[in-house]
Amino acid sequence: MRFRRRTAAALLAASLLAGCANLTYYLQSVRGQLDIWSRQHDIEAVISQPDTAEPLRQKLQSVLAVREFASAELALPRNASYRSYANLQRPYAVWNVFATPEFSLQPRQWCFLFAGCVNYRGYFEKAEADEFAAGVTAEGYDVFVGGVPAYSLLGYFPDPVLNTFINYPTPHLARLIFHELAHQVVYVRDDSVFNESFAVAVEQEGLRRWLDRFGSAADRLAYDQITQRREGFLGLIETHRDRLEALYKTPLPRQAMRERKAALFEDMRADYTRLRESWGGFAGYDHWFARGPNNALLASVGIYTKRVPAFKALLEREGGDMGRFYAAAKALARLPKADRTAALEGLMTRTATATAH
Repeated sequence: MRFRRRTAAALLAASLLAGCANLTYYLQSVRGQLDIWSRQHDIEAVISQPDTAEPLRQKLQSVLAVREFASAELALPRNASYRSYANLQRPYAVWNVFATPEFSLQPRQWCFLFAGCVNYRGYFEKAEADEFAAGVTAEGYDVFVGGVPAYSLLGYFPDPVLNTFINYPTPHLARLIFHELAHQVVYVRDDSVFNESFAVAVEQEGLRRWLDRFGSAADRLAYDQITQRREGFLGLIETHRDRLEALYKTPLPRQAMRERKAALFEDMRADYTRLRESWGGFAGYDHWFARGPNNALLASVGIYTKRVPAFKALLEREGGDMGRFYAAAKALARLPKADRTAALEGLMTRTATATAH
């Protein structure tokens, strides 16, 4: 009976990843979710076990402190999420496949039963993600396969802490937990940009407050370094996304368009090499370029960052009060997508105008 309940729950959880897909895809999702659940243990129990390695014990203790801060100070859900630990014995929880047309940065969508339509398709096995990506590539799409350390079950089931991110520096670990919990507060079907931008805004504000309250000098230094590198990478992506969008609007013949596109991506690769050198050889973003940059890579990054300034402006409008901010975000979520997008654009325009003055 217990197995049946867990399998039924896995079917529901898998639908958050799988949605309206074929049976094989559903089965890999169910298998992957059941595997994670079979590996998880209560964090308090893991901490108390005498054979738990001391570095892991300390990290898990940090997680519990971050988890309490998330609910007490950021008004994020107080539930069973991030109170258990699972070692998946692999580097990522899932691998997401992103795809775009050859001359567009608009990502292809796949529809999930509960999560709605999103701009990626997730796999628990990298080989299966690569196999699917190869098929989409053969259809003429640009494709990017990205490893993901964590994903959210949107509050339907508790999310565990995973080995895929437990060894992050504490500020980065806190940021990830704040981000994933934010998805449990507000989630809109068929609007990945809204969902991810909201969660990024929450994680950034949450981490700022956490550092102010608990951060050591080493934590602040690590965070400043991570932020500097992330902003450099995002700036690189933004610059080349703008150049490609301009190119795709020109009436060039397909072959000429293809050649100009290839040249722009070569420029991007060269710019990244110079950026990497300015970081002293830091290779943390190399995996983004492992298969060569393309439209799908740029689209995958844009999902997470496009509306962050709008949500920051919304938080400022609400006086920094997280409860009021969440209520305002939920009000936006209830709007038709066109109205919601227009409202966010308005917030971004006002922010840009205020910055200019």
